[in-house]
Amino acid sequence: MVVELIPAPRAVQEPAGPAVPLGDGTTLWAGPGTERTERWLRATLAPALGLPLRPGPRDAPDGVRLLLDDALAPEAYRLSAVAGQGVEIRGGGPAGVFWGAQTLRQLLGPDAFRRAPVRPHAALAVPRQVVEDAPRFCWRGLLLDVARHFMPKEGVLRYLDLMAAHKLNVLHLHLTDDQGWRIEIRRHPRLTGTGSWRTRTKLGHRASPLWDDRPHGGFYTHDDIREIVAYAAERHIGVVPEIDVPGHSQAAIAAYPELGNTDVVDTTALSVWDTWGISSNVLAPTDTTLRFYEGVFEEVLELFPADAAEFSAFVHVGGDECRKEQWTRSTAAKNRIADLGLADEDALQSWFIGHFDAWLAARGRRLIGWDEILEGGLAPGAAVSSWRGYAGGTAAARAGHDVVMCPEQYVYLDHRQAPGEDEPVPIGFVRTLEDVYRFEPVPEGLTEAEARHVLGTQANVWTEVLEDAARVDYQAFPRLAAFAEVAWSPLPAPADRDYADFARRMTAHYRRLDALGVAYRPPTGPHPWQRRPGILGRPLDGPPPHR
Repeated sequence: MVVELIPAPRAVQEPAGPAVPLGDGTTLWAGPGTERTERWLRATLAPALGLPLRPGPRDAPDGVRLLLDDALAPEAYRLSAVAGQGVEIRGGGPAGVFWGAQTLRQLLGPDAFRRAPVRPHAALAVPRQVVEDAPRFCWRGLLLDVARHFMPKEGVLRYLDLMAAHKLNVLHLHLTDDQGWRIEIRRHPRLTGTGSWRTRTKLGHRASPLWDDRPHGGFYTHDDIREIVAYAAERHIGVVPEIDVPGHSQAAIAAYPELGNTDVVDTTALSVWDTWGISSNVLAPTDTTLRFYEGVFEEVLELFPADAAEFSAFVHVGGDECRKEQWTRSTAAKNRIADLGLADEDALQSWFIGHFDAWLAARGRRLIGWDEILEGGLAPGAAVSSWRGYAGGTAAARAGHDVVMCPEQYVYLDHRQAPGEDEPVPIGFVRTLEDVYRFEPVPEGLTEAEARHVLGTQANVWTEVLEDAARVDYQAFPRLAAFAEVAWSPLPAPADRDYADFARRMTAHYRRLDALGVAYRPPTGPHPWQRRPGILGRPLDGPPPHR
């Protein structure tokens, strides 16, 4: 029996012999350190299939057992299914056991991805298999932009489940931007009281003449964030919060006008931005601003503890697309440049980021930012999200900085999936399912030592034109499945990858996505209700530049 696993495992043996039957008598034994997977199996897999999975002895015939094996790497696992011996999942660490359980779910068919049984489980069985597997990259991420269009807490929890099903382990939450502030900060209540909603929203690209005149907003309370972080940790997913500084900050300035360049513009007249693009309203480089954001980050560190999961020590500070025209006109900014002996406004931005780099490092945390933060130099422990192409990642790795590769031309999933007028609100370059499958995260030309600084890769879902969960699903899937295989599996060079085999395995995976209720883009093109006729996008023609 051929089982279509995604992401593809390193090795699968399918010896002859009967499958392992599962039923009312199937027991579950969990060794020390596997408690999270035990809970997940009973809370998710058992109700989907109507299996009690009662506790039982380790040697129960045709039972399921979970255990740690220090001979394996931390995220590696070995799953064996042998009739008379049951199903055994060994992991090098708790996460490895959990990823093995995700493979077990796929082996059980699409019904295992539902919330309640849809047919009798009398014939339910695990095909005789031995799967040995481990990830290529340790950072396998997804960015959700909840600032431009708010995603309610239940939607974030749902995406954590979708990430777990694809063995992704880092959720990058883009929490603040010009168009909205999405996290409660109790010492600064107007950040959500004013900054979390806008009066209207541009429909489509910023050149579109259309508007949605309904107010839009929402934010996560402290307890919402704690729930998201805990839910993620149960699935061995780390959550990296992003608080943007010094650009992408108009929502914060609208709430607290003293944060802006008050000697240049009347910041009291600003509101949360209702359109897209890059706002010129950026934070003022003053002590008032620094102290304000130190208070913000103090609450953020409390809500996102460093030990929640792998990579939880990281805090993303943005640092991208900071327009400088207000600083060039600001007396306060000029004085700050002179007092610090800086060369210009670009160096001022580097100083701003450097302040929070040192502040976070003093508290045992690691700063990560978009690749603009390389300009002017970085502290040794800071890491870089390379989004403008490969150049930022290459420069970061060669300078000894850890890097996460997420070049916009390849893994920005808000970019359109096909040419033609049927694609809803077409943005950016055409990035097909095959294009994403052939993405290579490690930049060319790095030495072996430099390449070790590539922690991994991340797909980014920006939501300027994604107004609800169905639109996010359409843009993310099925391409996120291809990205997950790129991040997990030891694939050959892009030109040598067997896309036909991946497409064949996707035939089975679409049925899993159907069971999960994912509103993905069908291979034949969008359903009529997925189109957005008449809403202007910004398509870019030709292949994306490789840079």
